[in-house]
Amino acid sequence: MKTKYYNQLLYLLENCATLKELKQLHGVMITTSLIKHVIPLSRLVDFCTNSIQNLNLTYAESVFTHIDNPSVYIWNSMIRGHCNSNNSVKALLMYKQMLHLGYCPDHFTFPFVLKSCAAKTDRNCGECVHGRIVRTGYRGGEAIRLFREMDVENVEPNEVTLANVLAACGQCRDLETGRFVHGIVERIGFRSNGINLSMNIVLSTAILDMYAKCGSLDVARELFNEMSSRNLVAWNSMIGAYNQYGKPSEALELFVDMKNAGFSPDEATLLSLLGASAKLGALVLGQGLHAYVEKTSFGNDVAVVTALMDMYGKIGDTKSALRIFDGLPRKDKLSWTSLIMGLVLNGQSEEALSLFDKMQRNGVTPDHITYIGVLCACSYAGLVDEGFKHFMSMKDLYGLEPMEEHYGCMVDLLSRAGRLKEAEGLVERMPMKPNLAIWGALLMGCEIHENVDIADTVGRHVMELRPESGGVYVLLSNIYARAKRWLEVSSARELIKEQRIERTYGWSLIVT
Repeated sequence: MKTKYYNQLLYLLENCATLKELKQLHGVMITTSLIKHVIPLSRLVDFCTNSIQNLNLTYAESVFTHIDNPSVYIWNSMIRGHCNSNNSVKALLMYKQMLHLGYCPDHFTFPFVLKSCAAKTDRNCGECVHGRIVRTGYRGGEAIRLFREMDVENVEPNEVTLANVLAACGQCRDLETGRFVHGIVERIGFRSNGINLSMNIVLSTAILDMYAKCGSLDVARELFNEMSSRNLVAWNSMIGAYNQYGKPSEALELFVDMKNAGFSPDEATLLSLLGASAKLGALVLGQGLHAYVEKTSFGNDVAVVTALMDMYGKIGDTKSALRIFDGLPRKDKLSWTSLIMGLVLNGQSEEALSLFDKMQRNGVTPDHITYIGVLCACSYAGLVDEGFKHFMSMKDLYGLEPMEEHYGCMVDLLSRAGRLKEAEGLVERMPMKPNLAIWGALLMGCEIHENVDIADTVGRHVMELRPESGGVYVLLSNIYARAKRWLEVSSARELIKEQRIERTYGWSLIVT
C-alpha cells in the first residue's frame, strides 16, 4: 500500500458527505485490504455515529461486528452513537460488553455512559460507573475538590463519600488530603451492627489503601498489623504497594502469610505477584503462578495472562512469552505492547519491529508505550531511517504527540549512530525542556565517538540540572581524559566530591 493512496482515502473519508459516498469508500477499503487498518475503520464508524444528520447505527453495527479488534476509540464511537440516539439501554450494553472483553474505557467513554445511566434513571448503574471512574484515576482531582467544598460548607460526609475520596487521594497521591480524611473518620466514627466503631472494615481498608498508594508503607503496614479483621482488599493493598515501591521480596513474603491465613489470590493479587516475580527474576515462582493460572479461571483473564507474558519477557524467557501470546484468543493493545517490550529488553529488535508491523496490519492502534518499545528497538539495531519513519508516524497516522521519552529514544538512536549534530539539533527543537536522561544519551554518544566539542555543550547543561547521580560526571571525566584535557577531568571529579555523589556499583541477586 502506497502512503499517498492511503492518505487519499483518509482525505475522502474525512470529507465524505452522504451515506452513498461512504458505502462506495467502504467497498474500496474491502477490495484494497484497507478494511483491516484501524484509522480508516475509525472514520468509517465515526461517520455513522458522530452527528444526527448522518446517524445510521444499523450500518455502523454492520461494520463494527466485522472488526476483529476494535480500538477503544471505535467502542467510544458506538457508545456515543447509541447515547445520542436516546437508546441508553444499547449504549450501556455496549459498555458492559467492552468491559467483559477486557477493553479499558478512557475519559471519552465515561461521559456518554453516565449520560445513559441518567436517561435510564438507573442509580445503581451510575454508582458502579462512578466507582470505576474513581478506581481508574479519572476525575480524582475533581472528587477531592468537591470534598473540600463539602467541608467548607459543613456538610458531614457519609461512609460512601469518605471511601470514595480516600480512593481519589490514593490515585492522585494526595497524602495531605488523605491524612485529613483519616482524621475525620476517627473523629466521626461509624456504626456496624449497632456498635460504634472508630473505623469499620470498609473504611479501615480504604485508609490503608490510601497510605499504601501514596508510598507511606510504614504507616500502611502499621495499620495493617493493627486490623482485627482483614479482607482480601487489605492484603492486596499491602502486596501491591510493596511491589509498586520496589520491595518485591516483602510482597512475596506477605503473599505466603496471606495463603497461611486462608485467603486465595484474585486478579489484583496475581498481577502484583507477577510484577514482583519479574523484578526479582524469580523464574520458579513465575512458573508456579503460571501453573496456577492455567488450572483456574484466570486462564481466561486477559490482564492476568498479559502480566504473565510480561513477566516471562522481563525474566528473559521470550519463548514462553511468545507461546502465551500465540495462545491468546483475543490480542489487545496491551498484549501486543507487552510482547514488543519483552523482545526489545532481550535484544530481539528485528522480531519486535516485525511484531509491530503485524500489530498494525491486524488493526490494533499503538499507544505511547508501544512506540517507546519500537523506537528502542530501532536504537538497539542502529536503524536510524526506520526510527525516524516510526517517530513521524506517531502523529501523522495516530495523532500521538511525542513525549519526552520518545525524544530520548531518538536522541539515543542518533547518538549511537554517530550522528551527534543531528541529535543535538533534535534536542534544541524539542517542545519541552530536555531532562537529564536525554542529555545523558547525547553525552554517551560523545564518549563512544570521542566528540569533545558537543560534550562541552552538554556538560554546561548538565551542570545546570545539578544531578545527584555521578554517572554523567564520570562520562564527562572519561571524555576529557581521552582528549588529555586534565584540567576538565579534575573539575569533573571535584564536582563529584563537592556534591557528595556516590558511585552506583553493579550488584547481583540470586533467588533460590
